[in-house]
Amino acid sequence: MSGDPWLSTPRVSGERMAPVAVLARAEVRSVEAADGRRTRTRTPVLLIVDADVPAPEESAGRNRSPGPSSGAERHRPGGRAGWLRLLPSTRLRVGGRLAPALAGGDRTAAVLRVRGRPVPRIVAGPSGPQRLAGRLRAGLRGATDGLPGDARALLPGLVVGDTSRITPELDRAFDETDLAHTLAVSGSNLTVLLALLIGPPGLAQRAERRGLAPRLGLPLRATALLAGALTLGFVVVCRPDPSVLRAAACGAVALLALATGRRRSLIPALATAVLLLVLYDPWLARSYGFLLSVLATGALLVLAPGWSEALRRRRVPPRLAEALAAAAAAQAVCAPVVAVLSARVSLVAVPCNLLAEAAVAPATVLGFAALATAPAAMPVAKALSWCASWPAGWIAQVARTGAALPGAGVDWPGSWPGALALAVITVAVVSAGRRLLRHPVWCGLLGMLLVLVVTRPAPLTRVITGWPPPGWRFTMCDVGQGDATVLAAGEGTGVVVDAGPDPALVDDCLRRLGITRVPLVILTHFHADHVAGLTGVLRGRSVAAIETTGLAEPADQAEFVRREAAERHIPVVTAAAGEERRVGPLTWRVLWPPPQGSGPRTRSAARVPTAGPAALFEPEGPNDASVALLVRTGGLRLLLLGDLEPPAQQALLRSPAAAELAGVDALKVAHHGSAYQDPRLLRLAAPRVALVSAGAGNSYGHPAPSTVSALRTGGATVLRTDRDGTLALTGTGGRDGEMRVTSER
Repeated sequence: MSGDPWLSTPRVSGERMAPVAVLARAEVRSVEAADGRRTRTRTPVLLIVDADVPAPEESAGRNRSPGPSSGAERHRPGGRAGWLRLLPSTRLRVGGRLAPALAGGDRTAAVLRVRGRPVPRIVAGPSGPQRLAGRLRAGLRGATDGLPGDARALLPGLVVGDTSRITPELDRAFDETDLAHTLAVSGSNLTVLLALLIGPPGLAQRAERRGLAPRLGLPLRATALLAGALTLGFVVVCRPDPSVLRAAACGAVALLALATGRRRSLIPALATAVLLLVLYDPWLARSYGFLLSVLATGALLVLAPGWSEALRRRRVPPRLAEALAAAAAAQAVCAPVVAVLSARVSLVAVPCNLLAEAAVAPATVLGFAALATAPAAMPVAKALSWCASWPAGWIAQVARTGAALPGAGVDWPGSWPGALALAVITVAVVSAGRRLLRHPVWCGLLGMLLVLVVTRPAPLTRVITGWPPPGWRFTMCDVGQGDATVLAAGEGTGVVVDAGPDPALVDDCLRRLGITRVPLVILTHFHADHVAGLTGVLRGRSVAAIETTGLAEPADQAEFVRREAAERHIPVVTAAAGEERRVGPLTWRVLWPPPQGSGPRTRSAARVPTAGPAALFEPEGPNDASVALLVRTGGLRLLLLGDLEPPAQQALLRSPAAAELAGVDALKVAHHGSAYQDPRLLRLAAPRVALVSAGAGNSYGHPAPSTVSALRTGGATVLRTDRDGTLALTGTGGRDGEMRVTSER
């Protein structure tokens, strides 16, 4: 193995979460075919280890554990814990199937999916330095185990690039605010450590007279040797990733100049480092991370000093001028490349980096101190980690706050022509900025305009865009192939029915609607395309309760909902037919599922016996256990059917609630408009408007042409999110009422 194993990113595949696999970069040294022929090679591959593959067994005569593990890892299911404990340089013998790499131009020549038979075996343990690095990294994880969630996840990433605890939600926040470089163990980490020893890089020629070295009485060459040892240890512990190698090589060239007593220039040092690294590993020339690292460093050396001096001439405090110039220079140079990767330009990157920068140094120093002391004195390491958790938590809060702003970023063409256009615009803005600095009034006005663009106050946004429409009653969010709807329940208040598959999409929809308080989240059933976005609903909002169906399947998604609710102390209740509720102008009645035969429940807000055949209905799967609602708001009658399929729809028609379903104003079509519908229910409901939530180009063919045709034949206007985007319902009910559906597009 040539790198640390990691878990694949959880993603929604249809109505379920795709299985999470262990991934690792490795190098194939020998291949044995089925007929016994063996071929020696040296080929980089990506290992994919599914959850059912057992952990690799130890060879005879070897220690039982190839590397340290944290408590969290020991409790991972199946053999995943054993794979995640493996350290770089471990040699394995596995059986598997080779396949071509999906992406061309990558340093991975093939993908090797490991099989459970023959049982994977460890034939040689990791090297001594890797075992030491593994113990140090495991010690840091242990020292941070008791910290608050964000600090616990972020501190190992800030110190040694260990991002195994970073949640997808936090990772997205760092990406959207261009703070991801803080998790990549860039040269800034090494710079912080070296600055403690030899002084600020900006005073390189006088470094021996600054920092701890002169206070410890260390001569010039001893300082250089100590700094070299620190750099080597940094590379081993943090793993030789491109950004780490670039920082270490640049530091080594600078230290050589320091040891010989010659005045050095950091630009030649950087150029030498880049040349040596590309000659050593030509693949770095294709690495976007390496490119961004070099560009950022070059910007700090070339642009930042002049910009800082210009700001100081205009009476900006020196430290603020240096920090602002550094953040702006790095953003200006790196933004075109970031746009190619993310098809997005962050408008909050500079202020977020400026706010986070003050906390990076103390978090890094305290984190490294905890890393060094953990093997010998864990209580001391825990105390240091607790101190480091405050700046680390501040960085995470900056990222979350910046990402949550409505105008945090703008979409941009993710191509090299788009990058070129952004570069031209950046040059024009910088040129204009020099002239604007002479006019403080214009600077203030433009600053206020930028603040308005980023914050997008709801009243101003409504005036400019017309969204959301005044008096909206019901909104179907465009969240791709999934469901997420909102019922207006007062100013800034909404009842959310389902959360869709993506936290970012549902959060963005609720933010544009101005929803800050959620009295109730109703999850119709536990399929991932309805519940995986729950964290987006909970992000930055007051949520009073969560109501779910009684059938806790799929079990992993039901557990996900319970876990998220428990972490935020939100009660979870179970819906049952007959339950009625009111929130402000909004009232609704639960039509389905019946109290009996729906599997285990927690606590139900209301249990009303259901008469008739529906009381004996046993759902065949999660769809038929969906919560169905009849909603009344502003004179409108809305029928929300979740993902009910014909067996449950037929049972609903036989229930006493069927009498209330005739002639509704709007229908949320069941199961994304699939062909699997009961025509009698569609005829009975006879909606004026039928709304379908489906993803553009989905592989299921939703909505089905037969379903759309049946609805239109019944007189309904059919609107769908894959073509019409987010949809909002306004107006009054009844056949003569003035009801209107507005699209955000």
